Amino acid sequence: MIPYRIFSRLVVAMIVTATIGTTTAAQTIAITGGKVYPVSGPPIENGTVIISNGKITAVGVNVPIPAGAQRIDAGGKIVTPGFVNSSTQLGVQEVSAVNDTRDMSARGRDNIAAAFTVWEGLNPNSVMLAPARQEGITSFVVIPTGGLVAGQAALADVVPGTTTDMIIRAPVAMVAEVGNPLSVGLSSRGEIIVKLRELLEDTKFFRTHRDAFDRAQSRPFAASRLDLQAMIPVIEGRLPLLITVDRASDIDAAMRLAHDYNVKLIIGGGAEAWMMADKLAAARIPVLTGAMNNIPAGFAALGQRQENAGLLRKAGVQVALIGNAGGGDEEAFNVRNLKQEAGNAVSYGMTWDDALRAVTLAPAEFFGAADRIGSLQPGREGNVVVWSGDPFEFTTRAEHVFVRGREYKEKTRQDLLIERYRNLPGTHNAPLPE
Repeated sequence: MIPYRIFSRLVVAMIVTATIGTTTAAQTIAITGGKVYPVSGPPIENGTVIISNGKITAVGVNVPIPAGAQRIDAGGKIVTPGFVNSSTQLGVQEVSAVNDTRDMSARGRDNIAAAFTVWEGLNPNSVMLAPARQEGITSFVVIPTGGLVAGQAALADVVPGTTTDMIIRAPVAMVAEVGNPLSVGLSSRGEIIVKLRELLEDTKFFRTHRDAFDRAQSRPFAASRLDLQAMIPVIEGRLPLLITVDRASDIDAAMRLAHDYNVKLIIGGGAEAWMMADKLAAARIPVLTGAMNNIPAGFAALGQRQENAGLLRKAGVQVALIGNAGGGDEEAFNVRNLKQEAGNAVSYGMTWDDALRAVTLAPAEFFGAADRIGSLQPGREGNVVVWSGDPFEFTTRAEHVFVRGREYKEKTRQDLLIERYRNLPGTHNAPLPE
């Protein structure tokens, strides 16, 4: 039997070999004749999108085509910005049962790991990246997990190269969790909030008494020096606090915490967020949620419903859809299912336009990158997808996927497996034995 580490390297080598020559180098691209959805403005019938040197340079009708541009006929098709999945472990988790492939959690001190920068463990050669990109995901947020304060998240593009090449912005949020107290070494939900308040209080004190701390003349703190330093942008309102929370009462507690410390809050998961929709809208707190599940994962999510995203938007809450429901290995694998999440959200009451915004411009705005991704405007990155039809329909395919102006048509692990097993003896496609 081949050891797992050797096998995984062989798989990566196969995919790298199979993808040689399958990317189109950054040049001038003219996508013409499609229905263009800039997201930042109204749709454009028979529109044109020009990409040059990795950037969008023109969007509109009757746009002059530069000489020598590669033309892509999008007649009868839909053109959108590349999709952004706002909550993933893409690149930091391969196989949940193999610890050597799991880099999304830090031990921390007393369940606080605010200094943890999850993207430092991101694997640019992850076999999960290509399937996500093949389904129109051009950018993703990699989120740390575990503990009370899990660490810092980053926003990246699905491009080859090093982690440095992939990162758009880091950090984009500090990630915490309010839910099961036993999972963070505590006894009750109230104790979780007390612990978070203590951390925020200690951060404020540390910020103004750092010299005394360096001289060992300050009181003890609940967190380490590095964790306190990492929390300073949170209490100063420069870095959002993304709290993963489901129960309505826990969302309410998180909102009070954010109000008391003037923290910029984002709700993640939010199974029962619809119960708090009016208050979330009034406080201008965005929510990252999905629309695939109506089965509670636990008692904290008894109010789970697929209408969640639609109800939140109707109340005026800004929403970003996420597509990694399921847990385990499929959590990283199902990053590509974002279009299904959006399609379900539309089926359960979200408008089509809101759903498109929720997988493009909304997450770009939440994480401070709307000047680079999320819309089709001159100056934005050339992250563009040409769809065979409505991107939220199950049978629609992403026919052309551009990331930073390069088109990717590589074979994924799934493609290689299909090719391998399609002609095995005993299958309907296999040649009959002589």
